[in-house]
This record gives sequence, C-alpha cells and structure tokens, in this order.
Amino acid sequence: MHSSHTLDSYLTQLAALNFEAPVAYVYNPLAYARQPYETYLQRYGRGPREIILLGMNPGPWGMAQTGIPFGEVETVSTWLGIRKPVAVPREMHPKRPVTGFDCPRREVSGRRLWGWARDRFQTPERFFTRFWVANYCPLLFMEASGKNRTPNQLRVAQRRPLLALCDQALQELIQEKNPHWVIGVGKFAAQQARAALSAFDVKVGTILHPSPANPAANRGWQTAMEAQLAEMGIGI
Repeated sequence: MHSSHTLDSYLTQLAALNFEAPVAYVYNPLAYARQPYETYLQRYGRGPREIILLGMNPGPWGMAQTGIPFGEVETVSTWLGIRKPVAVPREMHPKRPVTGFDCPRREVSGRRLWGWARDRFQTPERFFTRFWVANYCPLLFMEASGKNRTPNQLRVAQRRPLLALCDQALQELIQEKNPHWVIGVGKFAAQQARAALSAFDVKVGTILHPSPANPAANRGWQTAMEAQLAEMGIGI
C-alpha cells in the first residue's frame, strides 16, 4: 500500500523511464485513475494480510480503466463499491480508449478473480481480512497496432530499470503487509516475486492465470486454482 507521498515518488520514478519501439503507448493507471486506486487502498488496504495475490500488469479493460488490479468495471462498481472519476493517459491508442467506469468492455480475468472472491467470501470485508490483490508492474504497454506487450517482452535495456522499481515496490508492500504467502497469478508474477523476495521470510507460490487466452483457465479456473491453493496448504 502506498501513502500519497510514496505514491508520488513511485509515479515520478516511473515517469522517468523511457520505452522505445515496438512499444508505442504506455498507460499508468496509478496516475490517471488515482482516485479509485487510492479509494481501494484506504477502504480495504490497511493492516497485515495472510496472502497477497500478485498479478503481472494491467489489462486494457481492467486496471487500465479502474486503477484497481484485475479491476473489471462491473465487479469493482457493484462488489467493491468503488466508482470514482478517471482521467485519461497523456497519449491514448484509439483502439484502447480509457473511459473509466463507463467502459462497456468486460475483462474476463478480472471477472473470474473477483467473482471467485465474491462467491467464496460474500463480502469484500471478509475477503480482505486474509487477502490483498496487487500487480507487480503498474504499467500497460501497447504496440502501434494496439497489441498488448507484457513486461517480460520489453527489450532488456528498458526492462531492467522498470523491474528494479517494481521489485522495490513489492518489497515495500511485503514489509507493510507481512504475509505468509505471495501467490503469483501466472508464472511471470511468481518468478519475479521469488527473485525480489529471496531475502524475505515469505513463501511464494503460483496459481493458474484466469485469462481466456489460457486454455486451462477456460476449463474451470476456479476449481483449478483452489486445487492449487490446497496443494500449498491454503484452505478457503
């Protein structure tokens, strides 16, 4: 969780990074969707947690619209009860507009993850007594075509300083939340967490990413991920 001061510092450091082709657009929802993001932190983010669910980076129809990790518009509005003004990125791809909570598109990954939380815990308050949901990287990268480009696909010279900032932010989150587990939602997030947190007394695991691009996730994501949590000894 960021205080306003540490968030300002983080945003300044992120803004100083340079990204070159094939990256054509970079969205930072922590900046233009700061109001809903800070509401998420203030309402649900205080205190330690047993488990951090760690995503990779924003999706164009989720966190890029709402500022909240896996933040599918409908679920954020109705279940988390957050609906705040959202500005726009400085440069916006015409195929990936940011319309905030008016966005008509639905992000399947976010619907699956927060839908699971709602199904299992009924209320956000019950879910957040044990869990916190964060992203390893706060930036969304797009090519000129509008195609998504994930952090691990960036050129090494651009990736290295970005990952150093993301590692530092993750380490600060772990110091604040003092979790038993950091669970990467997908392999990349788990891999980065293992490297960044090697000096910390925390266990790192992996669950299946809920993206519809992942065939296994389309065969019953909730059942599969709960089986993975059970293998780690995490009961729901």
